[in-house]
Amino acid sequence: MVGFHFCFDLNYFKLASFDFYYSQFWLVARALIVALFLLLVGVSLQLASSGGLKIGAYSRRLVLLAVCAGIVSAASYAMFPESGIFFGVLHFILAASILGVFFARFNYLNLLLGTGWILAGLAYQNSWFDQAWLNWIGFMTHKPVTQDYAPLFPWFGVVLLGMFMGRWLSSHETAGKCRAWKGAGKPSLALLWLGRHSLAVYMLHQPLLLGALYLVSIAVT
Repeated sequence: MVGFHFCFDLNYFKLASFDFYYSQFWLVARALIVALFLLLVGVSLQLASSGGLKIGAYSRRLVLLAVCAGIVSAASYAMFPESGIFFGVLHFILAASILGVFFARFNYLNLLLGTGWILAGLAYQNSWFDQAWLNWIGFMTHKPVTQDYAPLFPWFGVVLLGMFMGRWLSSHETAGKCRAWKGAGKPSLALLWLGRHSLAVYMLHQPLLLGALYLVSIAVT
């Protein structure tokens, strides 16, 4: 994700040239990055729910996600007035975190539902969903003009698959092996730190990259 955004920023400051809107490489890369991101959202949501949902922590997380999503939207409209973000990855994660709670008790059903959800989102299109107020659902015949877009169909299906994986992890020795990473050395500890602070990494990496590349662009022009 950071690498993708770094290349996007290079293109934005005209320090390099990449076709993010039509090149199959970048379109596939973006889809894979988002899929892995949302798969982990499902895993994390399931693990957080396995011992009973802690309402206080869950509510604080929802508020934090809502605030961060609002900041992303405001910043994106400031940079791209014609294509700001109205339902990007963070907006989706907020919605998925609310919906996902109702699926946390399922096991193999989430595997089936997730697969069906993805297939439905990829296979079905209807111009009725092209209306701006319905774009967050999916099923549209063309992607709306926006810098980041993650509708419920098909992406909530990926979260459901992640929740299935999360239940599997919590019921097998794999969970214990993951906890053993804590004593596996500095590289593993660094990955654990990034995982625990993933929202902060998500929110801060772009301002840092944009600021650094802005200075570089001034220096080379």
